[in-house]
Amino acid sequence: MSSDSPRTARAFRFVRRSYADGVVELVYAFDDGDELVERIVFPDAPAIDPVHVHAFDAALDLLHFIAGVSYYKAGVPGELHVETRLPDAATAAFLDALYLHGLGEFAYHNKLDLRGRIRFPVRAASVPADGAKRIAASAAPTGAPAPAESESPRRTLVPIGGGKDSLVSVEILKAAGVDATAVWVGNSPLIAACAARTGLPTLNIRRELSPLLFEYNRQGAYNGHIPVTAINSAILAVAAVLYGYDAIAFSNERSASSATLEYDGQPVNHQWSKGWEFERGLHERLHALVSPALDYYSLLRPLSELAVAERFARTSRYDDVFSSCNRNFRILGPKPADRWCGQCPKCHFVFLALAPFMPKPRLLAIFGRNLLDDEALAPAFDALMEYRDHKPFECVGEGGESRAAMHALVQRAEWREDALVARFAEEILPQLDAGSIALAPLLAPSGETRIPAALRPWVEDPIEGRSADALR
Repeated sequence: MSSDSPRTARAFRFVRRSYADGVVELVYAFDDGDELVERIVFPDAPAIDPVHVHAFDAALDLLHFIAGVSYYKAGVPGELHVETRLPDAATAAFLDALYLHGLGEFAYHNKLDLRGRIRFPVRAASVPADGAKRIAASAAPTGAPAPAESESPRRTLVPIGGGKDSLVSVEILKAAGVDATAVWVGNSPLIAACAARTGLPTLNIRRELSPLLFEYNRQGAYNGHIPVTAINSAILAVAAVLYGYDAIAFSNERSASSATLEYDGQPVNHQWSKGWEFERGLHERLHALVSPALDYYSLLRPLSELAVAERFARTSRYDDVFSSCNRNFRILGPKPADRWCGQCPKCHFVFLALAPFMPKPRLLAIFGRNLLDDEALAPAFDALMEYRDHKPFECVGEGGESRAAMHALVQRAEWREDALVARFAEEILPQLDAGSIALAPLLAPSGETRIPAALRPWVEDPIEGRSADALR
C-alpha cells in the first residue's frame, strides 16, 4: 500500500462541486492527496430556470455530501472537512446518521466501529454536545410545509432497478393516471430493457465514479457495501429540479426497514437507505432545503415483500425482461450468463416469494430451473428463513415472510414433493407456531408511509376481486 493510502489519512475533504452543460462534478480528497472526481451526466439538460437556481444549488450540495460516502469509506478517517457551503445542524445530523447506518454492513465486515467517528461540521453555532443526540435529531421533524393531502403529484420520476418492485410501482402509477417517467442511473442494458417495456418516457442518467477510487481499492483501501439508494435518491433530487418534476417515487417495501442482524449493540441493515428512517429524513431535508413542493416517498412502503410479489404476479408483461439478481449489476466482476444466476440470495428469495402466487410452469420458465428442488441450496434457503443462520446481507424479505411462503407451498400439490419444500415440512415446520406462518396477514398493508393521499387507494387495494390481468 502506498504511503498516501486513504487508510492512513487524517481527514476526508469535500473539496468542491460544480455544474455546467448537463454535467455535475463532485470533488473529494484525502488530506492533501490527489483529487477524486466523480461526474454525473444529465442527458439533454435544459437551462436551469432562474426561479429554481436556489433549489438546484441546495440539491447539488446534498448530492455532494451524500455521494461522498462512496469515497469516504476507502479510509474512514476521523475528520470531515467541508470546503464548500457548510450544512446546517439538522442536515449534518441527517448526514451523520446516513454515514453511520448506511455503512453499517461495511463496518461489520471490516470490523470497524464508526460510532463517534463521523461528525459533519455545521455552520450553526448551536450544536448538541452529545453526538448521539445529533444522530437522533435526523428523525426530528423540520416544520417544513408539505403538499396538501388532496394533492397528487403532477410529474413523477419513478426509478427503475430492473426487478419486480419498481415494475409494480410503474403499473400502479399508470393505473392511477400519473404522469410518470422511468428513470435509472447507470448503463445497465437489463434496466434499459425493463424501462422500455413500461411504455413510459425514459430518462437515463450516467454516473462516472472516480478511477482513483478503483486504484485505491487495488492498493488495499477499505471496501464494501455503501448506501447506493441514498446516492441515487440525491441524484434524482437534482434531476427533479433540473427537468421540472415534483415527485420521486421509489419502490422500497416495509421489509427494508428491518435489520439484518445486531452487531456490538447496534442494528446492521443492508437496506438502511431503503428503509423508513432514511426516507423520512431525506424527505424532510428536501422540503427544508430544496423545495416544499418536491415530494420524495416510497410507493410500496406499506407492503411486505410477499405483497409486492403478489402484485407482480398479476401480469406476465415483464416475465422475459426483469431480474432481481444483483450479479447483473456489479460494477466489476463476472455477470450471469442469463438474467438469473440461481446461486445468490436475491435469486433464491424472489423465486420463493413468487412461488405462492404464480403457476409453477410460469415461474420455472422465468428462472430456467426449479431452485426449490435442489438439495444443495438448503443452507441458502435456511438463511432466508433465519433458520440456523441470520438473514443474508441482501435486499430480501424478513425471515417470517420466507417461512410463510414455504408453508404456503407445503399446502400446494405441485410444490410439496420438491426437495426443499418437503424438507421444510418434515424438519422445520414442526418447530414453528402455526400463527406465525400465516400468509394472509403478511399481504395486508400496514405501517408508516408518505404516499400522497390520492395514490393510497391504488397501493392499498384489496387482493380479493382483482383479476390476474388487472394491471395489464
